[in-house]
Amino acid sequence: MLCRRPARKLSQRANAKGLERHVPVDKNMKPVLDAAEVNALLAKVFPQLNESAHEYQAIEVFPGGCTVRLNATERHLRPGNTVSGTALFALADIGGYVCVLSHAGPDALSVTTNLSINFMRKAEAGPIDGHCRILKLGKSLMVFDIDMTAGPHGQTIAHAVGTYSIPPKR
Repeated sequence: MLCRRPARKLSQRANAKGLERHVPVDKNMKPVLDAAEVNALLAKVFPQLNESAHEYQAIEVFPGGCTVRLNATERHLRPGNTVSGTALFALADIGGYVCVLSHAGPDALSVTTNLSINFMRKAEAGPIDGHCRILKLGKSLMVFDIDMTAGPHGQTIAHAVGTYSIPPKR
């Protein structure tokens, strides 16, 4: 027989907002770049990311994480008016890249070594936010996870876990 815990009640403030997202803040991890600086760096070193519009962008950088956004348009849809898995995978990868750039430093040569994603719900065109947190930041690797949310209630549509390789300091 399975034992089920009762669902946790949201605070009145969270209920008023619809749903509260909480990304734990690690005050020991100090960002070295803010969201505007990361967006400027991405425009310089990775211009093909947003050739025609600002579809992918860093919204916020905070100690131990960041929030990134995909402004999904018709070009991101697959049949059935669903945002494609490749667009969501790219958002997860960009979330990790923004975290590594903003916390380990602006070395554009950091690369993804692993990324695993689970798709949970259909997402339609519109803003999709990625709430990214650093699980471990070392000298040569950064491990992160990202919760991608969309829709009027901010439901999780996908979740990913990844690792970035950080090049040695020169």
